[in-house]
Amino acid sequence: MQKLDDFLWGWPLLLVFLGVGLFFTIRLRALPLRRLFYALKLAFGSTGGDGISPYAALCTALAATIGTGNIVGVATALSLGGPGALFWMVLSALLGMATQYAECFLGAKYRLKNGFGGPFAYIERGLGKKWLAQIYAFLGAAAGILGVGTVTQVNSITSAVDAFFPSPAIALGRSGAVIVTGAIVTAASAIVLLGGGKRISDVCQTLVPVMSVIYIFCCLSVLFFTRDQLPQALRLVMRSAFAPKAALGAFSGISFKMAVRMGVGRGVFTNEAGLGTSAIAAAGANNPDAVKQGLISMTGTFIDTVVICTMTGLCLVTTGAWSMPLEGYAITDFAWQSALPWPGRLPSLLLMLCLIFFAFATIIGWSFYAERCLQYLTSRHLKLYRLCYLLAIATAPYYSVRAAWQAADIMNALLAVPNIAAVLCLQGVVVRQTRARFAKKNFCRISLHSVGRFDKMR
Repeated sequence: MQKLDDFLWGWPLLLVFLGVGLFFTIRLRALPLRRLFYALKLAFGSTGGDGISPYAALCTALAATIGTGNIVGVATALSLGGPGALFWMVLSALLGMATQYAECFLGAKYRLKNGFGGPFAYIERGLGKKWLAQIYAFLGAAAGILGVGTVTQVNSITSAVDAFFPSPAIALGRSGAVIVTGAIVTAASAIVLLGGGKRISDVCQTLVPVMSVIYIFCCLSVLFFTRDQLPQALRLVMRSAFAPKAALGAFSGISFKMAVRMGVGRGVFTNEAGLGTSAIAAAGANNPDAVKQGLISMTGTFIDTVVICTMTGLCLVTTGAWSMPLEGYAITDFAWQSALPWPGRLPSLLLMLCLIFFAFATIIGWSFYAERCLQYLTSRHLKLYRLCYLLAIATAPYYSVRAAWQAADIMNALLAVPNIAAVLCLQGVVVRQTRARFAKKNFCRISLHSVGRFDKMR
C-alpha cells in the first residue's frame, strides 16, 4: 500500500492540484482573493429559510474538513516535510479556494430535486457522462467507510485519549481507554447518523463554531507566549519551503519534493479542495444562486487551512515541536504543553477535547457525503450502509495509524481524478456565468438578511 500511496501522490498529482487551482484563479481573475471578505459576509449572514441554509451547508462542509488533519495532519506534514511544508499547504489552499468555488458553483447549478447533488450530478448533467458519475459516487461511498470519514478520525480520537489516560492493554493489544472511547464514539455517531441529514446539519452548526473558537484561542495563546520566536519561525518556513537541506541541514533528510508533497497532500486532506465533496453540501443548501453559494462554500478552505492549519503549523515551529522525535498528535501536544503556562495537564486536556470534537464532526459530516453518493447509485440499502459505516467506526481503533492514513490518502487521490476532470471540462460554464453575474449592477451591495432575498435576484 505504501508503493501505491507514493505513486498516486507523486509529482503529477501534486502539480495537478496546484495547476488546477492556479488555472481557476487566473480564469476567475483572482475572484477568491478579491471577494473573500464579501464571501465571508455572505457565509455568516445567510442563516434563514427552510431546510438547510447556506450557513448550515458551510458548517457541514467545515465539519467534514476540520478534523484530524488540522492537528495530526499538520504535525505529520511538518515532521516529515519540515517547516517548509506549511508554506506549500497554505499556497495550495489559497489556490484551492478557486477550485472549491468552481466545484460548489457547479454543485449548486446542476443539483437535482430536493437539494440533491454534487460531482456526480454535474458530471451527468453537465458532461453527459453517467458512467463517470457512477464511478465518482462509488468512490465517494467507499471513501466514507474506508478512510477519510471513519478510520483516521476514530483512530486519532482513541490515540489521543490513550495518551491522556494511559492504561494497560486488555484486548487485541488495545487499552481499556481505547476500547471504551471507541464504543462511546460509535454510540454517539449512531444517535446523530440515524437522525438523518437535518440532524447532521444541526449538530454541525453547533459543533463547528464552538470547537473552532476554542482551538483558535489556544493556538493564539501559544503564539502569544512564543512571540519572540515568531519572526525566526516565519523565516524558517520560507527558507525551508524551497531549500530544506540548506535551511535545516543535510542531516535532516528532508527534500524539496517531500516538503511539497507533505504540504500539498495534507492540505488537500484537510480542506478537500479538488475532491468535490464540498459540492455535495453546497447542493443541499436552500440557496438558488449558484455564484453566491460558490462564494460561501469556498470560505471553508480559507477557514480550515489558511486560518486553522496555519496557526497549528506556526505553534509547532515556534516551539520547536516539529523537530521532536514524536509522531502525530504527540507533536502538537508537546507544543501546547511546553508553551502554555497553565496548571497541570490543562493544555493536553483542551487539545484532546478539540481533537475529539473535530474528528467527531468529520465522522458525521462525511457520513452525509457518503450517503449522498450511495443515494445517487441506489435509493436502497441506506440502512445497511449506515450499519456498515457504524461498524467501520467501531473497528477503527484496531487498525494501525499508518495504514489508516495511507488508506485515506489513496481514497483522496482516486476521488480527485474524475472530479478534477469534470471541473476542467466545465470551466467555461463556471467562468462565463461568474463574470456575467458580477457584471450586474449592485451585485455586491445587496444585503442578505434571509435566504428568501436570493429569489429577488434571479
